[in-house]
Amino acid sequence: MISRRSSGGGKRNPSGFAGLDLLATAVILLDRDLRIKHLNPAAENLLAVSARNVLGHAIGEVLMAGPAFKTMIDQTFAESRGFMDQDLVMGRPGQEHQHLNCIVTPVESAEAQLLIELRHTDQQLRVEREAQRVSQAEANRSLIRNLAHEIKNPLGGLRGSAQLLERELDRPELREYTQVIINEADRLQALVDRLLTPNRLPQFTEVNIHEVCERVRTLILAEFPQGIQVERDYDVSLPDLQGDREQLIQAVLNIARNAAQAIAVNDGGNGKITLKTCIARHVMLLKSQHKLALELQVVDNGPGIPDEIREKMFFPLVSGREGGSGLGLTLAQTFVQHHGGAIEADSEPGKTCFRIVLPM
Repeated sequence: MISRRSSGGGKRNPSGFAGLDLLATAVILLDRDLRIKHLNPAAENLLAVSARNVLGHAIGEVLMAGPAFKTMIDQTFAESRGFMDQDLVMGRPGQEHQHLNCIVTPVESAEAQLLIELRHTDQQLRVEREAQRVSQAEANRSLIRNLAHEIKNPLGGLRGSAQLLERELDRPELREYTQVIINEADRLQALVDRLLTPNRLPQFTEVNIHEVCERVRTLILAEFPQGIQVERDYDVSLPDLQGDREQLIQAVLNIARNAAQAIAVNDGGNGKITLKTCIARHVMLLKSQHKLALELQVVDNGPGIPDEIREKMFFPLVSGREGGSGLGLTLAQTFVQHHGGAIEADSEPGKTCFRIVLPM
């Protein structure tokens, strides 16, 4: 059932069509006779058509959506208000139909009177999930900062007291116990420093993403010298981007190291990690739309992410590995968000893919 949404009696007044081409949302403009006047690149990708082949054609020749869609378009013209359907089934004639989020709005233009916005339902869910992750990550960082500072202060006193006690002991064998206190205090101090590391603002310079990947590849092969291959699948035409080289290396390394550790434990020495780069077009990152973005994939053939941690794997102190700190993915997400980017993960037994998307 299509649900109507009042547009408040107002109409959009687009200043030309060029700006629509920058949108990640698929946009179609129709005239009063429901003939296509403009498709932006996102709509071409969604519908798998070329604008030059469909301009001037009636919308019904390009999209099939049932009589309810046509009825509501007629009502939009009659009442000068838009409508929205969050699960509209539509598609090209002769092709499999898709479930789309559809918004129809009247506009004022010399050439077009109707604007249709289309977006995959799963894309809408990804946008909402990304916004939720950003909000949750900020809350986590605030909690971690407060917790780390509370731990750091007494930790120094604990270590200092152990050192003073060690000097007063007349039996050398007892110093073994004070050394345990000192070493454990140092270990906790290192953990606290890692918790506070994300607070450093990135230092942006020109960064070649393939130099980042090569550095990560070298480190992984050195740390896991047997049984793991690290393959490359690079788009060498990618330009440099503005970023913090060390933060990007650490983000990619944390993801690749998690993959290598999972493979080493579960795969018996036949593991493979692939670092792949490519261009992503018309993407939405942190509620901002970008015409071009860089996509870096870290793909492994390990056992996959356990179901019980899949929805919370980016939370601090959540780990699927015994003895893991649960900070690797948290730091990776923080560093990527510092660059205005996002991380997504798809996982099943035998294949896990982490996608880092950064604005160009």
